[in-house]
Amino acid sequence: MIAKSARRIAPGQRGRADAARRTNPTIPTVGFVSLGCPKALVDAERILTQLRAEGYATSATYEGADLVIVNTCGFIDAAKAESLEAIGEALDKNGKVIVTGCLGAQTGAIRAVHPKVLAVTGPHDTAAVMDAVHAQLRRPHDPFADLVPPQGIKLTPRHVAYLKISEGCNHRCTFCIIPSMRGDLVSRPIGEVLAEAETLLNAGVRELLVIAQDTSAYGVDLRYRTGFWRGRPLKTRMFELCDALGTLAQAAGAWVRLHYVYPYPSVDDVIPLMADGRILPYLDVPFQHASPRILKRMKRPASAENVLVRIRRWRALCPEITLRSTFIVGFPGETEGDFEALLEFLGEAQLDRVGCFAYSPVDGAAANAYPDAVPEDLKAARRERLMQTQARISAARLARKRGRIERTLVDAPGIGRSMADAPEIDGVVHFEGGRAGTFADVRIERSDEHDLYGRLV
Repeated sequence: MIAKSARRIAPGQRGRADAARRTNPTIPTVGFVSLGCPKALVDAERILTQLRAEGYATSATYEGADLVIVNTCGFIDAAKAESLEAIGEALDKNGKVIVTGCLGAQTGAIRAVHPKVLAVTGPHDTAAVMDAVHAQLRRPHDPFADLVPPQGIKLTPRHVAYLKISEGCNHRCTFCIIPSMRGDLVSRPIGEVLAEAETLLNAGVRELLVIAQDTSAYGVDLRYRTGFWRGRPLKTRMFELCDALGTLAQAAGAWVRLHYVYPYPSVDDVIPLMADGRILPYLDVPFQHASPRILKRMKRPASAENVLVRIRRWRALCPEITLRSTFIVGFPGETEGDFEALLEFLGEAQLDRVGCFAYSPVDGAAANAYPDAVPEDLKAARRERLMQTQARISAARLARKRGRIERTLVDAPGIGRSMADAPEIDGVVHFEGGRAGTFADVRIERSDEHDLYGRLV
């Protein structure tokens, strides 16, 4: 995979395919650039796994590749621009480019800027990507299972892996075009998900990051149909999945972390699993706003009042729970009163971690037709005010951990993450020593707005 600071790169050890390339330079070689969210990362892993299974070599440079695949993001304008830039760079430095990912759903937009791309496919379509590769590069040989490690090709550190449980989304949020790119919700069979989880854990993964566009809707499209795991029936539903994942993780001495959870009543059933230590006491819930009027314009589920009641219930059931969320400020029509309601919500909710985005129009989103656009400078000012408010809340909540011993997963010597810290989006724990991929106990001595500092015990 081609190295870029903000882009995923292929694994440093490319295994037998590259060894064969060195001894047989006729083996076709593919470069890979991947942008976007963890769901796009999983798509990239699947494509790389299939490439490896078919015997293709991978290249860490444009010059060493026979062609380059660019896995794009197209959620907001900035991501779209970065994806188009990445495609252009690959064309300039290699000349042969296949485009996939979310922006691939907008073939016309890509070809208008880069008409020389070889092929364009949409998101989560490994088969179409491989068809495009086959059209340009002959298949080296028939697939052999021993070319690929059991867990497939991963772009994360060896001890961390994303586990995608569904594709698509049934919501129609007015600021979002994900359903038009990835379609409606399609849940994976529960047995298939658990088999992948077990394979990952057996391969040394110590943290499973459960992801979907809407994790808590898992199984809705299947009407919670009964599946099978190890010969016993299991409903395709969030609680049963989390319960089974917790069993697997406990046996392996690993963590399970939930992302992108909507605040449905069904989530309440999962909180006791967190209190019992079966899965991490951590929820990533994209609330997006708190003003009832703005939430209605966004077509978001749940009201701020119901959310606050639910948060209190979660904390009563599991006092150690960590809550992270994201918000959008400057949505069309947002008044100062709406924004003040959001700040008041933050003060009431006392969330542990918060991310905030200034609203950005997305081609094809329904909100583009809304009047009363908020000026850019006001959007930026509101974002700054929100983050300053949250910084004080986060600092106070982290300060409560001083003197405590935190179980920490070591990502690199001297740097790890507590149960409250998801990789790449939350803070870290600083200390001296430790070995990557192992757990350590760290006594916390000080903290700031984002990170903890301590020593091994």
